[in-house]
Amino acid sequence: MTQTPETARRTPALRWVRGVAGLAISGVVALAAGAAQARDLRVGLSAEPTSMDPHFHNLGPNNALRRHIFESLVDTDAQMTLKPSLALSWTPRDSTTWEFKLRPGVTFSDGTPFTAQDVIYTFCRVPLVENSPSSFATFVKPFTRVEAPDPLTVVVTTDGPLPLLPTNLTALGILSAKASGASGAVTFAKGNCTGMGTPPRSTDFADPKVSVGTGPYLLREYVRGTQIVLAPNPSYWGAKAAFDKVTMKPIPSTGPRVAALLAGDVDLIESPAIQDLPRIEAAGFTVTKGLSNRIIYVHLDQFDGPDWKTPTIKGSDRNPLRDVRVREALSKAIDRKAIVERVMGGVAQAAGEVLPYPLSGTTKDFPIVPYDPKAAKDLLAQAGYPNGFEITLGTPNDRYINDEKVAQVIAQMWTRIGVKTGIDASTASTFFTRRNKFEFSAYLSGWGADSGDMSNSLNSLLLCFDPAKGLGFTNRGRYCNREVDRLTVEAMATFDEAKREGLLRQASALAMKDYPLIPLHFEVTPWATAKGLRYAPRIDQYTLVMNVELAK
Repeated sequence: MTQTPETARRTPALRWVRGVAGLAISGVVALAAGAAQARDLRVGLSAEPTSMDPHFHNLGPNNALRRHIFESLVDTDAQMTLKPSLALSWTPRDSTTWEFKLRPGVTFSDGTPFTAQDVIYTFCRVPLVENSPSSFATFVKPFTRVEAPDPLTVVVTTDGPLPLLPTNLTALGILSAKASGASGAVTFAKGNCTGMGTPPRSTDFADPKVSVGTGPYLLREYVRGTQIVLAPNPSYWGAKAAFDKVTMKPIPSTGPRVAALLAGDVDLIESPAIQDLPRIEAAGFTVTKGLSNRIIYVHLDQFDGPDWKTPTIKGSDRNPLRDVRVREALSKAIDRKAIVERVMGGVAQAAGEVLPYPLSGTTKDFPIVPYDPKAAKDLLAQAGYPNGFEITLGTPNDRYINDEKVAQVIAQMWTRIGVKTGIDASTASTFFTRRNKFEFSAYLSGWGADSGDMSNSLNSLLLCFDPAKGLGFTNRGRYCNREVDRLTVEAMATFDEAKREGLLRQASALAMKDYPLIPLHFEVTPWATAKGLRYAPRIDQYTLVMNVELAK
């Protein structure tokens, strides 16, 4: 079956549209981006991309920036529905072979034509990126062959069934083989591609001569810590860019970011502080919001090896988080409704599992663990901790909406049941470095499923930690249930969508019974824009200039 925009991931996409439509802010001026009048745009970013290299770091800010310059074969719209980009169609020839038909007449911003050779070059280059904090290599790891029968056809063969391959390819920006150093034909060979020349280093992409893509914008200037300047790609195949110049400025602190908007220094900001929203709207600016795919959760380290000690737990000579009764107690001690209403200002949705309904593989009305401090104390006593213990909760203080404030409230709630809790808050870069070294027994974090599919969340957060197999790569709680793994891995190889979703629902329900982590809430993301502008919310939380609409 050839998948087109109308058929690709139809079921979850349609359900999602119905599910979130009510969350969008209504009453906005009718807009038409296509009829927009050209002008400059200044954007205040809440987090700075860590590189211009589209393959360096699988991170939200990087992925958002990438989409302006480096297009992928398959793209997603604001509701995470697959849509054609550089590939017009994708067809499974059999369970391990996919055929992609490429869009004709596309050129890179330097004027060279886009062909299947650029796709092969890109797939070869992704695993070669050095020192990647979060690699894209997992997306091409299953490839055993990549061939180009003609300049506009790419055939990918995988080492097993991979029904989510088109979805996975939304993550990979396509490079120009010529601008990246290839002088002739590039041939794919797993781990030993030929004809690539000397691939550029990640730092090389700060040079506009290397950052060459097919996207609606091209790189004009990149000054780390200061600004990123984009200009329209004059040879873009799609709709003409709405802005003559786009300047993105990283302003990580919410107060200065809001102040910059109110002062007219920027035209659009990401994630203004929730408590500032009424003030922003009262000043005549527009706020739009949308439910995201990002779960905010607390991970609990359940590792108990012979040479390991609980790094941030006192009052116990063993790891209490190994006991499911303790994990359940910590979950029941949290009043999610109070956090949503009082800390998040109602701009969040309490969570029972790790992806919101109706995205693929989720369950409608999945039960949310009820707030029950008495039951929590009873569970602690049953587990042998009638007097509790001490723990430190790690958290970033600049990555998620009100992250440190949420952590402080959780600490108070845990302390009330006898688990005396302190907070260790740090900037995101410091926090994630320490988290990846397993320095926290418990930590608050977030995860956005960029595929919009439960397999992504389960694989990342809850499958047994196995770097060699690429499973559980963000499971720093080291939870492991082989039946959850079996169901999820089987789902990831199942083409029948109904069957695959059923397997994922089973896996999620089974995992949640173990209290492997504590789901808190799903973020609802706000954007604020100056008069005459409006931002159309995206589930993936990306800020894309292409989603900025101008009033008529």
